[in-house]
Amino acid sequence: MTAPREDWLAKAPAEPILEPNLPIIDTHHHLWDRPDHRYFLDELLADLGTGHKVIATVFVECHAMYRAQGAAEMRPVGETEFVTGIAAMSDSGSYGPTRVAAGIVGFADLTLGDRVEPVLEAHVRAGGGRFRGVRHSAAWDADPVIGNSRTASDLHLMARADFRAGLKRLTALGLSLDAWQFHPQLPGIIELARVCPDASLIVGHCGGPLGYGVYAGKKDEVFSGWKTNIVELARCPNVTMKLGGMMMRLAAYDYGTLPAPPSSTQLADYWRPYIETCIESFGASRCMFESNFPVEKMGIGYASLWNAFKRITAGASAEEKQALFSGTARRAYRL
Repeated sequence: MTAPREDWLAKAPAEPILEPNLPIIDTHHHLWDRPDHRYFLDELLADLGTGHKVIATVFVECHAMYRAQGAAEMRPVGETEFVTGIAAMSDSGSYGPTRVAAGIVGFADLTLGDRVEPVLEAHVRAGGGRFRGVRHSAAWDADPVIGNSRTASDLHLMARADFRAGLKRLTALGLSLDAWQFHPQLPGIIELARVCPDASLIVGHCGGPLGYGVYAGKKDEVFSGWKTNIVELARCPNVTMKLGGMMMRLAAYDYGTLPAPPSSTQLADYWRPYIETCIESFGASRCMFESNFPVEKMGIGYASLWNAFKRITAGASAEEKQALFSGTARRAYRL
């Protein structure tokens, strides 16, 4: 990702906060300290404080603060330890009303198969009651321009017997899998959901539609194939869909060349077909919004992002909005 440019984000025209009293659980954000960008509690709180009523958040793994020593498979537990400390700070009440990292999704190598169980148990202990599951990213494409996840070496990670053995251990502990793959890989997650019906699968970023590299200029073709698979995926009752997270991969606009960020109205127009398709297919009770911050911050500010989601759902009932913005998250992440 490209580090956010605060000077560019500041050029966005101010927008009034839509439906400021609507409770929100942000189901997907990161915390990290990278050479080109730091996003810790202070930076997250600055975004949370821009006007929307975010009552809780879910942290999702991003290879932050791994242990420097010990068995390689245990090193990701350091990330859960780090985030648990942030969550404890938030729970003190000294940093505002939002329960930051009320749920934690970490990383464990599911291809360890049965041997992943002690790693998962270590995460649960480190999480202090907050650990909810694992994201073992399967996102992979043959086009080198796309940029694959570090944990996937081909299209079919989720079809491997050792991965599925690890998923079985994850499921037995009452934990969920955050599934991240690109849209050509959706048939793989459909198959996984069917052969592992007891597993709770949470699909991120609207199923990963791509809009650059070999997919540039093929918007209609990509959308058609993506929609077919989304409708089929929604037939699997053990799958929940996260709405958002398309800033970088969908490449709906070139934020690197625009003089200022898009408005929430513009972003809503870009993303509406994808988000509405997901809601129509899964229903509000199986969809939940995510900020994917600070990744999405490369293209829009936090206040405008949530305004965009609220514009897309303007015609929804109060019950549907409650599900989309907080209710589904409570169920899916057991908050």
